[in-house]
Amino acid sequence: MICALASAVCYGTASVLQAAAARAAEPGTGSGVDAALLLRALRQWRYLAGLALDGLGFVLQILALRSIPIYAVGAALAASLAVTAVVASRILRVRLSGAEWGAVGVVCAGLAMLGLASGTEGSGTGSPALRWSMLGIALAVLVVGALGGRLPEGPRALVLGLGAGAGFGVVEVSVRLIDSLAVPEVFGNPALYALLLGGGAAFLLLTSAFQRGSVTVATAGLVIGETIGPALVGVIWLGDRTREGLEWLAVTGFAVAVAGALALARFGEPPAEPPAGASGPGRGTRAKAPDSPA
Repeated sequence: MICALASAVCYGTASVLQAAAARAAEPGTGSGVDAALLLRALRQWRYLAGLALDGLGFVLQILALRSIPIYAVGAALAASLAVTAVVASRILRVRLSGAEWGAVGVVCAGLAMLGLASGTEGSGTGSPALRWSMLGIALAVLVVGALGGRLPEGPRALVLGLGAGAGFGVVEVSVRLIDSLAVPEVFGNPALYALLLGGGAAFLLLTSAFQRGSVTVATAGLVIGETIGPALVGVIWLGDRTREGLEWLAVTGFAVAVAGALALARFGEPPAEPPAGASGPGRGTRAKAPDSPA
């Protein structure tokens, strides 16, 4: 659980850096998912720093997935939004409302419940059909991105965010489906290719969502996509369980943690920067984005 929470710290910090870099990158000519946008974002130091944190977070995530159930790791990663909110309030001096501080507390309470109720990771290694299904879902994420990127701005951000969440969810499940690191077995395992394709597709969709729509909506879709589906796969097919008699506490903790994270979805949005020479908000305040709650 410590590894999962440390991973959330890395991801929470990286998301703001990547969102800011995506918005600063030169926009493409089309309205769909722009693969070249990722290359343009890579020229931004903030995006590279975010990727470095993502890499560290991924290593910690793998360690967590090898020890505790997927539902506990997923809820902990959703808490990265609470991390972002707290870090922003301290370093960027972003003012959190009382309701937002309450949401941070709700996330912490949900994680505490999950920590008490979680058992060890399931002993199931998944069937060949499940491994191939993960590869199929990773391919479907790319198709959804290509179609969703052509939607109007409102639903586009949500679809791209959900697609990115599904891609990251494929990564979570695929880590559990790679049961041998021996060269012949690992390269013959469809889960390896699902992991690589799902992660790459998720990065592409999320980067496009950050630049082409509401980051708040995209982040909310991301949280939903990367928590609920993988948690169900872990419980139904991989044998993830809770401590005896504490199923109700695990379900409650999962729901509470995800709900609190969704309440903090606006912290996926980078701080707005006023035009040069304009009298904008001071260092101690945050400009309200058009899609942010009052």
